[in-house]
Amino acid sequence: MPDIIVAADSQSLFDGIRSVVEEPDTTVRWVRRGDAVRDEVNARPADLVIADMQIGTMGGIAVALDLKLEADAGRIEPCPVLLVLDRRPDVFMARRSNADGWVLKPLDPIRLRTAVRALLAGGTWHDASFTPQPAVVPVN
Repeated sequence: MPDIIVAADSQSLFDGIRSVVEEPDTTVRWVRRGDAVRDEVNARPADLVIADMQIGTMGGIAVALDLKLEADAGRIEPCPVLLVLDRRPDVFMARRSNADGWVLKPLDPIRLRTAVRALLAGGTWHDASFTPQPAVVPVN
């Protein structure tokens, strides 16, 4: 039975994510503050943390870094982190945070569900939406 923590301070974002990932055998917990995610994971380990990039107290990048560093130090159980990014340039920071995956807003159910399933299966998932196309410059 998967246990998923959604870290977001927006009710509408939480509702949107929950409607996609919630199944009869899945538990979805809501944490409204980024700085409370580690305590929640420490109290009851999760199978996945989905963190919004824009949380008022501690954003998704900081949440991912915190969880990864604490797990590496052996202070909490490791769990994959899926970041919800606002724009394509945020991918740079998501990579640097060592997040296991990311999806870009606006969210659609297919991409989100695919990402969640990949991370719950032990893999990674990196949203390729809005990837810039390289420009070919002719050489004279």
